[in-house]
Amino acid sequence: MDRIDTTAFASPERMPGGTSMMAVPITTAAMARAHVRAVVLEQWSSPPRRATETAVIDLLLVVSELAANAVRHGGGLVGVDVTSTPEGVRLAVHDNSDVVPAAAFGSGDLPSVHHGNGYGWPLIIRLARDIAIERRPGGGKTIRVLVPLQTMP
Repeated sequence: MDRIDTTAFASPERMPGGTSMMAVPITTAAMARAHVRAVVLEQWSSPPRRATETAVIDLLLVVSELAANAVRHGGGLVGVDVTSTPEGVRLAVHDNSDVVPAAAFGSGDLPSVHHGNGYGWPLIIRLARDIAIERRPGGGKTIRVLVPLQTMP
Protein backbone atom coordinates (compact mmCIF):
# COMPACT_ATOMS: atom_id res chain seq x y z
CA MET A 1 0.00 0.00 0.00
CA ASP A 2 1.15 3.50 -0.78
CA ARG A 3 0.14 5.88 2.02
CA ILE A 4 0.05 9.58 1.32
CA ASP A 5 -0.27 11.85 4.37
CA THR A 6 -2.42 14.75 3.36
CA THR A 7 -2.73 16.74 6.52
CA ALA A 8 -1.01 19.23 4.24
CA PHE A 9 -1.66 19.70 0.56
CA ALA A 10 1.59 18.37 -0.81
CA SER A 11 2.69 20.16 -3.94
CA PRO A 12 5.97 19.82 -5.79
CA GLU A 13 8.58 22.18 -4.43
CA ARG A 14 9.18 23.59 -7.91
CA MET A 15 6.49 23.62 -10.54
CA PRO A 16 7.22 23.80 -14.28
CA GLY A 17 8.32 27.31 -15.16
CA GLY A 18 10.16 27.73 -11.86
CA THR A 19 7.12 28.59 -9.72
CA SER A 20 7.52 27.34 -6.15
CA MET A 21 4.58 26.14 -4.08
CA MET A 22 4.36 25.87 -0.29
CA ALA A 23 2.51 23.13 1.57
CA VAL A 24 -0.94 24.38 2.55
CA PRO A 25 -3.21 22.72 5.14
CA ILE A 26 -6.26 21.04 3.62
CA THR A 27 -9.24 22.93 5.03
CA THR A 28 -11.82 22.79 2.22
CA ALA A 29 -13.56 20.16 0.12
CA ALA A 30 -11.98 21.65 -3.02
CA MET A 31 -8.48 21.25 -1.58
CA ALA A 32 -9.23 17.67 -0.51
CA ARG A 33 -10.53 16.82 -4.01
CA ALA A 34 -7.47 18.35 -5.66
CA HIS A 35 -5.12 16.36 -3.47
CA VAL A 36 -6.96 13.06 -3.94
CA ARG A 37 -7.08 13.67 -7.70
CA ALA A 38 -3.30 14.23 -7.71
CA VAL A 39 -2.74 10.96 -5.83
CA VAL A 40 -4.98 9.06 -8.26
CA LEU A 41 -3.25 10.59 -11.28
CA GLU A 42 0.13 9.62 -9.84
CA GLN A 43 -0.72 6.10 -8.71
CA TRP A 44 -3.68 5.01 -10.86
CA SER A 45 -2.94 6.41 -14.31
CA SER A 46 -0.76 3.82 -15.99
CA PRO A 47 -1.37 0.20 -17.00
CA PRO A 48 -2.24 -2.14 -15.41
CA ARG A 49 -3.74 0.22 -12.81
CA ARG A 50 -5.60 2.91 -14.73
CA ALA A 51 -8.81 4.07 -13.03
CA THR A 52 -11.88 4.67 -15.16
CA GLU A 53 -13.23 8.21 -15.35
CA THR A 54 -16.46 7.06 -13.67
CA ALA A 55 -14.52 5.53 -10.77
CA VAL A 56 -12.56 8.77 -10.26
CA ILE A 57 -15.79 10.82 -10.35
CA ASP A 58 -17.30 8.53 -7.70
CA LEU A 59 -14.17 8.83 -5.56
CA LEU A 60 -14.17 12.63 -5.79
CA LEU A 61 -17.86 12.72 -4.87
CA VAL A 62 -17.12 10.73 -1.70
CA VAL A 63 -14.19 13.05 -0.91
CA SER A 64 -16.43 16.10 -1.43
CA GLU A 65 -19.17 14.77 0.83
CA LEU A 66 -16.83 13.71 3.64
CA ALA A 67 -14.83 16.95 3.54
CA ALA A 68 -17.93 19.16 3.29
CA ASN A 69 -19.50 17.31 6.22
CA ALA A 70 -16.33 17.88 8.27
CA VAL A 71 -16.47 21.60 7.50
CA ARG A 72 -20.23 21.98 7.93
CA HIS A 73 -20.96 19.61 10.81
CA GLY A 74 -17.60 18.53 12.23
CA GLY A 75 -16.12 21.76 13.49
CA GLY A 76 -13.67 21.99 10.60
CA LEU A 77 -11.60 19.77 8.36
CA VAL A 78 -8.42 18.83 10.21
CA GLY A 79 -6.83 16.59 7.59
CA VAL A 80 -7.23 13.95 4.93
CA ASP A 81 -5.13 10.82 4.52
CA VAL A 82 -5.08 8.90 1.24
CA THR A 83 -3.83 5.34 0.91
CA SER A 84 -3.70 3.55 -2.43
CA THR A 85 -4.60 -0.14 -2.20
CA PRO A 86 -4.97 -2.86 -4.84
CA GLU A 87 -8.77 -2.44 -4.58
CA GLY A 88 -8.93 1.35 -4.70
CA VAL A 89 -8.32 4.26 -2.38
CA ARG A 90 -8.68 4.39 1.39
CA LEU A 91 -9.63 7.78 2.74
CA ALA A 92 -9.39 9.02 6.31
CA VAL A 93 -11.05 12.37 6.95
CA HIS A 94 -10.36 14.01 10.32
CA ASP A 95 -12.55 16.66 11.94
CA ASN A 96 -12.97 18.38 15.32
CA SER A 97 -16.33 16.92 16.38
CA ASP A 98 -16.91 13.85 18.55
CA VAL A 99 -20.46 13.50 17.18
CA VAL A 100 -21.00 10.36 15.09
CA PRO A 101 -23.55 11.05 12.33
CA ALA A 102 -26.59 8.78 12.73
CA ALA A 103 -26.95 8.50 8.95
CA ALA A 104 -23.46 7.00 8.63
CA PHE A 105 -24.77 3.53 9.39
CA GLY A 106 -28.01 3.84 7.46
CA SER A 107 -29.26 1.82 4.52
CA GLY A 108 -28.03 4.16 1.81
CA ASP A 109 -31.59 4.95 0.78
CA LEU A 110 -32.11 8.52 -0.36
CA PRO A 111 -34.44 10.58 1.84
CA SER A 112 -38.05 10.59 0.66
CA VAL A 113 -38.30 14.35 1.28
CA HIS A 114 -35.49 16.81 0.63
CA HIS A 115 -35.00 19.34 3.44
CA GLY A 116 -31.89 21.05 2.07
CA ASN A 117 -29.52 18.23 2.96
CA GLY A 118 -29.50 14.53 3.58
CA TYR A 119 -28.10 13.08 0.34
CA GLY A 120 -24.42 12.96 1.35
CA TRP A 121 -24.33 9.91 3.59
CA PRO A 122 -26.56 7.79 1.35
CA LEU A 123 -24.16 8.54 -1.52
CA ILE A 124 -21.13 7.70 0.61
CA ILE A 125 -22.75 4.41 1.70
CA ARG A 126 -23.51 3.51 -1.93
CA LEU A 127 -20.06 4.37 -3.31
CA ALA A 128 -17.72 3.39 -0.45
CA ARG A 129 -16.97 0.22 1.50
CA ASP A 130 -15.53 -0.54 4.93
CA ILE A 131 -16.95 2.60 6.55
CA ALA A 132 -15.58 3.14 10.05
CA ILE A 133 -15.77 6.07 12.45
CA GLU A 134 -13.21 6.41 15.24
CA ARG A 135 -12.94 9.01 17.94
CA ARG A 136 -9.50 10.66 18.03
CA PRO A 137 -7.64 10.68 21.37
CA GLY A 138 -7.28 14.48 21.40
CA GLY A 139 -10.91 15.06 20.42
CA GLY A 140 -12.74 14.91 17.15
CA LYS A 141 -13.16 11.90 14.93
CA THR A 142 -11.81 10.16 11.86
CA ILE A 143 -14.06 8.72 9.21
CA ARG A 144 -12.40 5.96 7.17
CA VAL A 145 -13.74 4.50 3.93
CA LEU A 146 -12.50 2.43 1.02
CA VAL A 147 -13.60 3.63 -2.40
CA PRO A 148 -13.11 0.87 -4.98
CA LEU A 149 -11.59 2.00 -8.27
CA GLN A 150 -12.66 0.12 -11.36
CA THR A 151 -9.81 -0.11 -13.82
CA MET A 152 -9.74 0.07 -17.60
CA PRO A 153 -8.87 -3.13 -19.44
